[in-house]
Amino acid sequence: MSTPTHGPVPDIVKTALLNAPIQKVWDAVATAEGIAAWFMPNDFRPELGSEFSLHSPYGTSPCRVEELDPPNRLVFTWGDEWIVSFNLIEQDGKTEFTLTHSGWGEAQDIIAPTGQKRGEVRDRMDHGWEEIVGQRLRKHVEA
Repeated sequence: MSTPTHGPVPDIVKTALLNAPIQKVWDAVATAEGIAAWFMPNDFRPELGSEFSLHSPYGTSPCRVEELDPPNRLVFTWGDEWIVSFNLIEQDGKTEFTLTHSGWGEAQDIIAPTGQKRGEVRDRMDHGWEEIVGQRLRKHVEA
């Protein structure tokens, strides 16, 4: 389903039931080494208010830890507008992991410096998160 061409862009939400205990998933999503293994290189520090960088193929993005509630919730800003949250719920030795990527704004607005509409970028990133959470994170924590 694609994003509407006008109006607010909906959040990206990806949920996966991972066959791994909550502490193992937490270590994968809330440490620099863990995040690098399934997402991208970074200099993350699990401290409220700490600033860090994500190093993507498109360049370095500044981030900041906004919420930290081990082992259940991590929220950080990504760049100037995006907010990413990781929510973990323990379920009989498994972990329900939910990623929410918000802060998209209006579909027709342009993201500088890419020159692309927010809705189009959101659709691409929606597919990317599907692979990252559903395959790469799963493979990392279930190994």
